[in-house]
Amino acid sequence: MSDPITLNVGGKLYTTSLATLTSFPDSMLGAMFSGKMPTKRDSQGNCFIDRDGKVFRYILNFLRTSHLDLPEDFQEMGLLRREADFYQVQPLIEALQEKEVELSKAEKNAMLNITLNQRVQTVHFTVREAPQIYSLSSSSMEVFNANIFSTSCLFLKLLGSKLFYCSNGNLSSITSHLQDPNHLTLDWVANVEGLPEEEYTKQNLKRLWVVPANKQINSFQVFVEEVLKIALSDGFCIDSSHPHAVDFMNNKIIRLIRYR
Repeated sequence: MSDPITLNVGGKLYTTSLATLTSFPDSMLGAMFSGKMPTKRDSQGNCFIDRDGKVFRYILNFLRTSHLDLPEDFQEMGLLRREADFYQVQPLIEALQEKEVELSKAEKNAMLNITLNQRVQTVHFTVREAPQIYSLSSSSMEVFNANIFSTSCLFLKLLGSKLFYCSNGNLSSITSHLQDPNHLTLDWVANVEGLPEEEYTKQNLKRLWVVPANKQINSFQVFVEEVLKIALSDGFCIDSSHPHAVDFMNNKIIRLIRYR
């Protein structure tokens, strides 16, 4: 038996054997630990690999068993695929492709439900009229809330890649706000006439944009139109049995279904 080898992968330590690391000789790890490629060392003398340390556990387990074991709620398939490509473990790449096909088939039939709420809020702000003169002003703003539920995690990720919050002058994908893989809550405001840009940041008022159209969403009508475009392109259609026509026309409830 060979002595244990400790790896430092992105700051996370793993201990394994030389036989495991060279179990796929044509892989990058096989080349590194058979002497065909140089290896780097950290300050403790461990082999250092500057890659994601968290998902390396799945790569290492595949080297040990030749079997892909992922938790049911695994949400980092894209990252794991990129890491498998980096290490060039070809059987793992093929296993991931099969897994993604399996997940895609499981999500063929899906439901999308969106509940919309809207209210008017008064915002107070200061206006600089001269270098030393400020006045207090107020204005009404539209505040929007959308609760989105879908049985398709992949669709919510797709939706998250199209919608962005505008905060502190920067756009950030709403994917980072996706805590539950099946549920997403959006809160945003429309542009307020006369409200200085810095006040949005100061009062933590987020606006919503859709890309690549680079369109700001200032009404529920625009929001519904953009979400429908994304959903219909992904195979969804309007559920004719729900909601009631009045609710749909009033933009209160949207339910779509997908059969493939």
